Amino acid sequence: MQYLKPAQGFLGLSGDEPAPKSAKLPTVVVVPFGLEATVSFGRGTGNGPAAIIEASHQVELFDDELWCEPIKRFHLKTAKPFPIRKKIAAALGQIAQVVDGVLDAGAFPLVLGGEHSLTAGAIRPFARRHRDLVLLHFDAHADLRDGYDGEPYSHAAALRRCLDDETLTLISLGIRNISAGEVPFLEANRHRIDVYWARDRADWDLGAIEKRLAGRPVYVTFDLDAFDSSLMPATGTPEPGGIFWDDALRVIRMACAAADTVVGADITELAPAKPFHGCAFLAAKLAYKILGYRFAG
Repeated sequence: MQYLKPAQGFLGLSGDEPAPKSAKLPTVVVVPFGLEATVSFGRGTGNGPAAIIEASHQVELFDDELWCEPIKRFHLKTAKPFPIRKKIAAALGQIAQVVDGVLDAGAFPLVLGGEHSLTAGAIRPFARRHRDLVLLHFDAHADLRDGYDGEPYSHAAALRRCLDDETLTLISLGIRNISAGEVPFLEANRHRIDVYWARDRADWDLGAIEKRLAGRPVYVTFDLDAFDSSLMPATGTPEPGGIFWDDALRVIRMACAAADTVVGADITELAPAKPFHGCAFLAAKLAYKILGYRFAG
């Protein structure tokens, strides 16, 4: 795998990275994967990773909540963007192979999308390594369709394809859009799917979520349309009635403390739009917060 120079990569680090190269610290590999193959409304997810990386150069490295610079707790590399295979099934195999290589090297993968369908490929190497993996899923949509417009790997089927592996458990938060066709699958799989509806966010039982995560490996998948459309208009399928910044952070902070370990993450569905550069910044800061909670929390 080839990497960008630090000044060009995530966070735009100048010179040597803040963490001394000789330090025995974990390594994070940011993988840009601008998949845009099955979008069904707004377009632009192919430009998401570049926009997030560019905006990340404006993120303050000192975290006022953690009271440290989390970047000093890990080494950071950003993979060079690479051509994505045109057929969606092949593209998912491609990201699975890339993530597998990152894990083989002992590093932590953070995938920047790109449409949400990429998650079904990105989690394959984790599922092989962790037979009790929990997917902590932020989204406006349940994504439990068995396909959409004839495409089984559609972004609207992202979590359904993940759950083809029956060893996985799913916790979905921020949901406010589910089709009648998805309900039977949800009802039949209540033993491994928990849904926390956006409308109930003031009453989410974090203690119950903590118990589900305790001692288990967790993969965080964050579709940015989980956020309310007033906060995140630059996404392909925005939805009103969503969650806000603090809603997301309290869950991610708790997950990083409760789980055996957060083993990887992805952030998907940014569709950059010129009037809304703040959306790319939000995505970049969210990525840094996830890394902060994971390695400096």
